[in-house]
Amino acid sequence: MTVRTAAETVVGDLVGPKTIPVTRETLVAYAAASGDQNPIHQDEEFAKQVGLPDVIAHGMWTMGAAGAVVAEWVGEAGRVVEFGTRFTKPVVVPAAGAELLVDGRVTAVDAESRRATVEITASSAGAKVLGRCTAVVQLD
Repeated sequence: MTVRTAAETVVGDLVGPKTIPVTRETLVAYAAASGDQNPIHQDEEFAKQVGLPDVIAHGMWTMGAAGAVVAEWVGEAGRVVEFGTRFTKPVVVPAAGAELLVDGRVTAVDAESRRATVEITASSAGAKVLGRCTAVVQLD
């Protein structure tokens, strides 16, 4: 795995785009791993009864998937030193599955600390699902 360096990183560099599939099986596995067994993430009938269009992905799964794209770009997960976002819309996961599209752009590079700031866009079915999504990464 190659770690991104400060010398090769400039403002405007692109991260992604990467499309991440999400299925109901993904949500069941995430629920088991995280302990978040809220039925809106697994039970279509329940999700619709509470006013959702269908089963929705866990917000933390969505955030983690976006973070994984940044981690892959910088070279390893431990180099993502800050990550923050707001959840703007859910990722709706119908029986056929859905996709999360993640991309980003470097907005700042600090040569002294060797850190870069990446603004991330995450969308599903044409809707932005994360807002104010920013990561700070440690470069070599």
